[in-house]
Amino acid sequence: MAIRVITIDNNEDLAKAFKIREEVYIIEQEIPRAEEFDEFEDESIHLLALDAATPCGVCRWRFTENGVKLERFAVLQSYRGQQIGSALVSACIISIIEHPDFKDQKMYLNAQLSAMPLYKKFGFEPEGEVFMECDIEHMKMVKK
Repeated sequence: MAIRVITIDNNEDLAKAFKIREEVYIIEQEIPRAEEFDEFEDESIHLLALDAATPCGVCRWRFTENGVKLERFAVLQSYRGQQIGSALVSACIISIIEHPDFKDQKMYLNAQLSAMPLYKKFGFEPEGEVFMECDIEHMKMVKK
């Protein structure tokens, strides 16, 4: 399996990314559509993981007043356990660092508890208390 991660730059690939998020978050995790798709879609940089030509994972990142927020990491169930999450986190960090507007801002995310070990491998550390988001336990993590 040769996974590559691309920056989405067209509506066709964005639709593929949204389809993955719909599958993982809305169908599998039963998150309401209005919670999953938000007002930040247009300002976010979206990344798509591909197995050959098959879309299998997605994430996005955006600038906020608190730094750079990484979010909406999703990997199709049939592709889990194959390092696609790691490929997405790595590509996301590189995309942020290479962005001309990035000025060494803090990187952070709200991790589902089950995903915390993945983000920890990339230097993200838990901060604060566990909180609920869409009825799922999360914890803020900050890249040190």
